[in-house]
Parts: sequence; structure tokens; C-alpha cells
Amino acid sequence: MNSRNNLFSSITIIGLILFIASSLFTKQQPFFLMLTAAQLIFVPVILQLIIKIKWLHRFIIFAGMVSVFILHIISSSTWSVILALVYVAFTLFVAVLGAKRFLLRGFVNWAEISIDIGMMYLFVGGLWFFSYIAGVNTGFSPLITWLTGIHFHYSAFLLCISLGLFGRLHDSKLYRWIVPMILSGPILVAIGITFWPILEVISVLMYIFTIYSLVVLAFQTHFATRIQAVCIRLSFSALAVTIIFSFLYALGNAFGEWIIRIDFMLAFHGFFNCIIFGLLGVVGWAMSPPKMKQLSWDFPISQVRGKLIVTDDSNHPGLVDDLSTFVDTKALPKTIIEFYEQTDRYQLVASIKWATWFKPFAMCYKSISKQMQQLNLPISSKETEMTGEIKKIDTRVDGRVKPRAWIRKVGEQTAFVAIYSQHNTAGRTYMNIALPLPYSSMIGILQLEEIEGRLILTSEGSGDEGIYLAAGKFLFKLPLSEHFTIIETHKGHLTALHKMKIFGIPFLRIDYRIIER
Repeated sequence: MNSRNNLFSSITIIGLILFIASSLFTKQQPFFLMLTAAQLIFVPVILQLIIKIKWLHRFIIFAGMVSVFILHIISSSTWSVILALVYVAFTLFVAVLGAKRFLLRGFVNWAEISIDIGMMYLFVGGLWFFSYIAGVNTGFSPLITWLTGIHFHYSAFLLCISLGLFGRLHDSKLYRWIVPMILSGPILVAIGITFWPILEVISVLMYIFTIYSLVVLAFQTHFATRIQAVCIRLSFSALAVTIIFSFLYALGNAFGEWIIRIDFMLAFHGFFNCIIFGLLGVVGWAMSPPKMKQLSWDFPISQVRGKLIVTDDSNHPGLVDDLSTFVDTKALPKTIIEFYEQTDRYQLVASIKWATWFKPFAMCYKSISKQMQQLNLPISSKETEMTGEIKKIDTRVDGRVKPRAWIRKVGEQTAFVAIYSQHNTAGRTYMNIALPLPYSSMIGILQLEEIEGRLILTSEGSGDEGIYLAAGKFLFKLPLSEHFTIIETHKGHLTALHKMKIFGIPFLRIDYRIIER
């Protein structure tokens, strides 16, 4: 959709007409129109930039817009509640679309995650709007309830999606720090206002850092047109002004010494956020919406779900037929090559070390893993032998090339059932490993590399690498990573170090001694 269609679509024109009519006939105080502007203009226009509008989307968007307009001209409390529910249904629909986008991709691409979360936040704004219209006792005054609704329309929905669209143009380490901080901001502020005003102050300080960093990045980024650059930079700069007054207001709320009051915030803060941040930002992005850099994966995925049933008693000698398919083996010790090609000739002794902070979660999961007989690791760090066998798996059942299951046990308990295969993308051969789970499968895509005689296997990289959850049609990249280092200590003896992280934080380390039988 080009910029002209974005700015002059039927949805946008009808939204403008309804907003003007609402302004003329409203029975609310004028400042309430700031939320109406978001509901009738900003939200519908932004949605056209991030989703492909089908007839069902158009109908639901129109229903939400018309319900907001009618709320301004009727006085019936019963109909007001019904119309507010229609708007809530619209915001729920947007949130579901956001969740679906996220589940089709997972924890990858911060720009798209920001857009997904922004869409989900709109539903929270819809609930607060409904609470205001229906007179629900939220524990706050009606004005604060309304302000929370507008907060989730502007500071959550519009800001998160604007941040995501900006991320389609700019990516840097600083940007990847800014996104999670801004995404958590609306919730932290809401918790601070409700339970702990000091947290509100801390959250606003975090906002100040992120907003000013975003302004700096915006002035360093190339936009499609000069007009778009001016609009987006002014939009972000408006936040840099209003966030200071939010900080002063939060200080007053925390310590009871009011530097500025709510009437000033409504007039000044509201005007800047609505006209400069909201209007200029929406117009700027609608002029030339950046294209989505959506990662897509088309590598083969194991079709095995639930408990693996082995129907073929024949064994494979190794995890792979030829290690040189994955990595240049010329500089690798012979023992490492033989371990992968003739795995059944080797004995594994493992020491599992859970991170202290993760042990409570590991202990809770233990009762589940024991039943599943999958990812069933000991809690103790005591060295223990892992026995195992490699079974052939029918390709027609698994769906991948030459699948084989490595079943490892600790004592009589199965610890891992991992189905090994491989695939090739862009000239690189990856190790493609599936761990069957109930109604799903965890997929580990590893690249192999030889460094100074060591074999490195990692799920981190810019290609297919990663740890995914496959369920139904969803292939969801998990916030997990793993890294193996395999070294020959002396002939016939290897050590392997397996490290795992979640959100970049180490939580599991397994030290292996691998000995030729």
C-alpha cells in the first residue's frame, strides 16, 4: 500500500469525519477528544501500515470506530456499556492478531516484537476505556481511569509500534536495549501508580533514558524522505519534552510535593502527545511505511510429537554418517570425528550444574520431566554415567533425511530423546535435532565449526541457527541458546562443555567426559 492510499484510504477518511462529528456533538469535556483522536484516526491508520486489511479487518475496525462516535452523542448508560464492549472486542481482535504475528516468529527481530506487543497493549487500553465508560470501580477516580486508557493507547500502542517501524530502518546494539525497556515501561508505570509510587518514578527515569536515546538514533537514521524524517524526529522529540513533565508529576505522586498538577498535564502533556507525537508520527510513517524484515524459515521439521515409539530395532552406529558434511574435518582430532560417526563406541559421564537462580524452576520441572521422560536431567551435580543407544527412525514418520533417535538414560530413567537429522540452507549444512514433546517438538538447529582443533556447535548465528518450538503450523523461536565445545584431552578421551542460556542469561552447564570403550 503506497503513502497516498495510507493517508487517504476509506478508513482514514471515515475516521476524520467521525472525529470532526464527535468534536461537534460530544457531551464530554474537550480534553476527552485526545483519546477519541487515537481511537478514530491514529489506531486505524497505524493498523493499515502493519497488517494486510481484509474485509473482516475492515468491518471490525469500522465497528470499533462507529461505536466510539456514537458514545459521544448518546446519553443511555445501557447503550454506552454495549458500545464500549464493541470497542473492547475490536481491541481484543487487534491483540489476537499481534499474538498470532508473535507466535509465527517468536523471540527474534526486536522491531517486529515491538509491533506485536504494541498490538497486544491496545486491548489493555480498551479495558480501561470500558472501565471508565461503564463506571467500573478500579480503585481510582474516573479521570485517572480514563488517563490510564489514554496511556495505553499512546505510550503503549502508538509508541511501541512507532518504535517497531523505526527498527525496520535502524538496528543497533543500543536499539536492542531500548526496545525491551520501552515494552516493559507501560506495565511498570501502571504497577507503580497502583502499588508503589517510587516504582513509577524509576520507570519514568528509564523512559527518559530510552526516549532520549531514541531521539539520538532518529537523528542518525536515514529516512525515505526529508518530510518523513522531520515528522518522525519531531514526534520522538515531543516525547523527550513531555517525559520530563511526567517525571515531575511522578515525583509529586510519590512524595506528595506537587510541582505540576493534573490540569497542567492534561493541557500541556496531552497536547504535545496528541498533536506532535501522535499526529506527526502517524503521518510520518504513513507517508512511506518501512517494509517488514520478517525472518522466515523453510527448513524441514520433525513431524514426531509426543512420546517416540520406535518401530525399528536396528541401530545406527553414530549420530551422523559423515561429519565432513557439516564441517572441515582436516584439522579435527580423529577421536572427535569417530565420536560423531561411531557414537556407540563411547561412554558418557556427565556432571549437570544448574545456575543457583534457576534451581527452584528446575526442581519444579523435575516432576514433569520425570513423567515425560524428556529433558529429564538430575538436580544433583554429582558425576553420573549416561547410557544410550541410537535407533533408526522411519523417514515417513519423521519427515526429514535419515533421522535417528539418540536415547540417553541416567540409571533407569530416560534423560533425553533427541532425533538427529540434517538440512542444507544457502550452502551450509546444519545439524537438525528434534526433541519430541506433548503435541509439539523442540527443534535445535546447530551450526558446526572447527576452531584450533576444537569442534564448536552453536545455536547462535545469522542463519537458521536457533532453538524453536514447533506446534501445529507455528514455528516459534525460543529465547534459548546453546553452545557446545568438544576437545580431545588425549587419545581416546574427549571433554565436552554444554552451556545453555535463556534471554542471554546462563542457567545450565553440563560437563561431559567422553571415553572410548
